Amino acid sequence: MTLPYPATIVAKVKERAVLDAAKAAVARPEGSVERLVRLAGPDMAKVDALIVARMQSPVAVIPALAEHLIAAGGKRLRPLLAVAAARLAGSENDAFLKLAAAVEFIHTATLLHDDVVDGSQLRRGKVAAHLIWGAPSSVLVGDFLFARAFELMVETESMQALEILARASRVIAEGEVMQLTRSQDLNLGQEVYLEIIAAKTAELFAAAAEAGAVSAGADQARSDALRAYGLNLGLAFQLADDALDYGGATETLGKNAGDDFREGKATLPLLLAINRTPREADFWERVIGQREQTDTDFRRARELVVGSGALEATLDLAADYADRAKRVLDAFPASEWRTALEALADFAVSRRA
Repeated sequence: MTLPYPATIVAKVKERAVLDAAKAAVARPEGSVERLVRLAGPDMAKVDALIVARMQSPVAVIPALAEHLIAAGGKRLRPLLAVAAARLAGSENDAFLKLAAAVEFIHTATLLHDDVVDGSQLRRGKVAAHLIWGAPSSVLVGDFLFARAFELMVETESMQALEILARASRVIAEGEVMQLTRSQDLNLGQEVYLEIIAAKTAELFAAAAEAGAVSAGADQARSDALRAYGLNLGLAFQLADDALDYGGATETLGKNAGDDFREGKATLPLLLAINRTPREADFWERVIGQREQTDTDFRRARELVVGSGALEATLDLAADYADRAKRVLDAFPASEWRTALEALADFAVSRRA
């Protein structure tokens, strides 16, 4: 039998249908990061200046490699969160600026290390640093940025903020090791998976918000509220990121669509799809359990993730965490900062990259 269209065209039409279904599944409040970016603009300009100044070194490869990743952009959500938390809590000085810069250095260091561990090809739309300078240099520059972060924390002379961010650094490392040891585990439960992403991703969001509140002199109740906001926002953000790996497109993600799949990462959309498609057990065992993948396997995996409702279920859970984040802001009176943080929670789920 002769197909009416070439097989390549049929495959592209089918893939487009999968992506359209994914987009339909995420028709939720759009939210916005722009409102917060505008409010925090003057403060973030100072944070960016600190970042540029503190990533300098007489060892030429250090600023070159650090700038490759830092200058690639990104939304700077974590330092932005530290700034917003401080302002929402009523800060009248700029004590939080060094903490915000420290948060960005911690985050950048973890990205450099993660890309080496995962063998990632792209980061923020650019070739991963380890492919240009090599894995050893990437790891060591990550270590340099961690050290810079702790220097900045010490300079704030806030033992409480130092404790918050030091603890976060430990928890993030634990989360990364947990993920590494449970990678390709097809039987990983949702509860354990949420524990992993709470540690490796959400903890830095939580610490950034809590440290910002502490720097503003917030009382315990408000510091706790902002920590809860950050934690729930981070969970929403990571779950949406997991969904984007199957429902997004490379040209908008800043990384290759399907990277999690190709690396054999057991993310929630994948785990839900595996549970919902028992007849595909052999396929999942081959492509994830044994990492024997062909060029067409990601397309099939995406069809199963979307078709089984796993993508939508992941985004529903992300939306639940975003709603929790917004609710804890009731501890604060209405203000531009609170409205902007509420919009950020919706954005974490509805974003396309």
